Amino acid sequence: MFQVADLRPIGMFLGLTEGQLAELAAAGDDVRIEPGAWLFHEGDPADYWWVLLEGAVDLHRHVGQEDLVVARMRAPGQWAGGFRAWDEQGVYLASGVGVEPGRVLRIAAPSLRRLTDAWFPLGAHLVAGMFTTARSVEATVRQRESLVTLGKLAAGLSHELNNPAAAATRAVDALQAATSGLEASLAKLVAARITAAQLVELGALRERAAAAVVPLGALALSDAEEDLTAWLEDHDVDAAWLLAPALAAAGADPAWCEKAASVLGPSALGPGLEYVSNSILVAGLLLEVKESTGRILELVAAMKSYSQMDRASLQRIDVKEGLESTLVILADKISDGVTVVREYAEATPILEAYAGELNQAWTSLLENALDAMAGTGTLRVAVRDDGDGAVVEIADTGPGMPPAIAARAFEPFFTTKAAGEGAGLGLDIARRIVEERHSGTIGIDSRPGETVVRVRLPSRPRRS
Repeated sequence: MFQVADLRPIGMFLGLTEGQLAELAAAGDDVRIEPGAWLFHEGDPADYWWVLLEGAVDLHRHVGQEDLVVARMRAPGQWAGGFRAWDEQGVYLASGVGVEPGRVLRIAAPSLRRLTDAWFPLGAHLVAGMFTTARSVEATVRQRESLVTLGKLAAGLSHELNNPAAAATRAVDALQAATSGLEASLAKLVAARITAAQLVELGALRERAAAAVVPLGALALSDAEEDLTAWLEDHDVDAAWLLAPALAAAGADPAWCEKAASVLGPSALGPGLEYVSNSILVAGLLLEVKESTGRILELVAAMKSYSQMDRASLQRIDVKEGLESTLVILADKISDGVTVVREYAEATPILEAYAGELNQAWTSLLENALDAMAGTGTLRVAVRDDGDGAVVEIADTGPGMPPAIAARAFEPFFTTKAAGEGAGLGLDIARRIVEERHSGTIGIDSRPGETVVRVRLPSRPRRS
């Protein structure tokens, strides 16, 4: 059992009378701290109040798939738990494990509530009200923030997925018509009694034209189509105006058509050119489907990388990959007037980091840079080796920050945005992720026409 003399030196008990100290000692248990021994566990009901008297206790939290040390109780008077004295749903926010031999005062939550009600009735009511209000506000805000974040992410991803998905759908619809046309042209070639040798030679002509094709501007392509249309009409080829665009895009010209005519003969010329035109169209549509579905796969991969949903929270990462996946996620915010310039070291450094959290920081920094440019300017994203770590720079060509604003940019809740224009700069969140979670530094260098946010990350975060 504790003695009054054990509690009197503790700073947090200053102001208590000898009688109150005696009541406190009588209500508490003397629990010894043994290195490696667990005192309480995260998520369990916070039925006890733990006050450190001597020694040290680490506080662990389970984040993702890892157990992290989030704080250390070393100074006498530091405490944890006891929340059920005022909150029936209170749980331990972390687990306590002994680090250095010592002792703690452990008081049951009902006893703690009885003592505070008797000694500080107003304070006890205030604490109970604070717990109730804080829990209600936090639950509402967290739910709202989660919905807003999810909504923004879903909207951006759906916007990015819509274009390739729509393109693939259009291509598949057109492919159905093109394959029907290809089958019809083959039937016409069979009716014209084309030989296998002629068909092979026609295929070789098509491949030679495709190999020699040179991309043309709109005007040159239009002229080529007109020349082909004239040739086709002169040779009584049906639907010349439909065949000419595909043949021109494939590199055909009147000279090529003359070679095709010599191979096919007058009776099979029309069906043969129709076959070539449809086969070119089918190949182009297949390529469009491949590119569109490939883009969808890229977006899914970027989303998976951005969320890090299948990886441990602490991992070895290439910073460049996180920046790239974040740029993909934010693609809908990068307007046509913004040029993205990437300046990546040839071999970007590999770091030990919390990838998902870093991606949150990159999101805040990139969104601020894009907002600052208001749709026009240059966004520069740079990564370079810094010896034992990496330096990441995110720069924009916006109007810049006045010194007074730059000096306060990392303050919690500080924002320059008007009501309804987002949740603020988000730089406090980025600062905590960089400095507290990764032992790095973050700073702003701003002048009119150029603002650079510079992040330095060590090769691995310092351990608590």
